[in-house]
Amino acid sequence: MPIGHLGINVTDLDLARRYYTRLMPALGYEVFLDAPDELAYRPAGAKVGTYVFLYPAQEDGGYSRHRTGLQHLAFIVRTRSDVQAVHDLAVELGSEVVHPPQEFPQYPPPYHATFWLDPFGFLLEAVCHHDRD
Repeated sequence: MPIGHLGINVTDLDLARRYYTRLMPALGYEVFLDAPDELAYRPAGAKVGTYVFLYPAQEDGGYSRHRTGLQHLAFIVRTRSDVQAVHDLAVELGSEVVHPPQEFPQYPPPYHATFWLDPFGFLLEAVCHHDRD
């Protein structure tokens, strides 16, 4: 069975709202729920896929993708041009780019992706598994 949804705690839900409301449409997502104490996105156009929920963290503590827990989130996009567009938006949003758009020969081809950090340090990826632009 596919994953229904992912829940992610953030230190600042308002910052998450500003960031992800701009980012998620470029990844093929739309707002599902926008409440004072949670925010959620679903695949746009009634497509099947995993919903992403954001919640305010209830405890202090730093996040690191290098410790046990969430390592990164990868979003599939339709074209290599979409990978570039997401990269450009991430840069516009002030994100730290970990890997600019490129081929990753260590993964089964075709694998064209970009990786960046969101404002909370979460590693995000946009990947296209096709040779189309």
